[in-house]
Amino acid sequence: MSEALKPLAVVTGASSGIGYELAKIAVENGYDLVIAADRPEIVEAAQAFQGMGAKVDHLQVDLSTKEGVDELVQLIGGRPVDALLANAGHGLGHAFLEQSFEDILHVVNTNITGTIYLVQQVAKPMVQRDKGKILFTGSIAGLMPGTFQAVYNGTKAFIDSFSFALRNELKDTGITVTCLMPGPTDTDFFERAGMEDTKVGSDKKDDPAMVARVGWNAMEKGEGDVVAGFKNKVQAAMSAITPQSGLAEMHRGMAEPGSGQQ
Repeated sequence: MSEALKPLAVVTGASSGIGYELAKIAVENGYDLVIAADRPEIVEAAQAFQGMGAKVDHLQVDLSTKEGVDELVQLIGGRPVDALLANAGHGLGHAFLEQSFEDILHVVNTNITGTIYLVQQVAKPMVQRDKGKILFTGSIAGLMPGTFQAVYNGTKAFIDSFSFALRNELKDTGITVTCLMPGPTDTDFFERAGMEDTKVGSDKKDDPAMVARVGWNAMEKGEGDVVAGFKNKVQAAMSAITPQSGLAEMHRGMAEPGSGQQ
């Protein structure tokens, strides 16, 4: 495949974790990349992917802002995007009333506002071409009230719901929309969210490479959603039949500060 004919994948949150693994899989499948993250490690990630033979454009940027998303769109330029992997996001632990509202806004604007703004900018040209794939990184957290993680779970409930709505709106086009719903994954998520002393933060977690592969395969098949990992599939099924009050109490046991200390 000549370099000029390589498809292009845009991956956000690609400096580490699931996003890094998604970008790696894209390269392994013959894609060139435009990658972005808010961490300086995005430079090292770009170098690694270039070493695998891909043409890579990278950007360290805050995707919680409209200006940051505009920078990324400008980097993409007029190139057709074959796959958009909207993975950028972060969490926020502890009690809602103890959280800084600035931190709350940053989570909401990263996980929701910046994500849907980017999707709108990238998906419009996809529709004009009648070709493209979109993968959201949602979460099984969106299926339950997030006691001591209320804002994060709320944002993921939005993304899980939004992805299905957009999928239905685009069902008569050549665009597919898939939502990857992982459970706790071995990334820096819990450290950044201040949740290392919680049960969910200290328990064993899924391999991000496995999670990314599950999401990528679902996107390639055009599936609507996929839950990564058997344990998470069971939890997702239970959330559909358990009362919301019970789910909130269950989440307290996982995310309450100090719950990881024995």
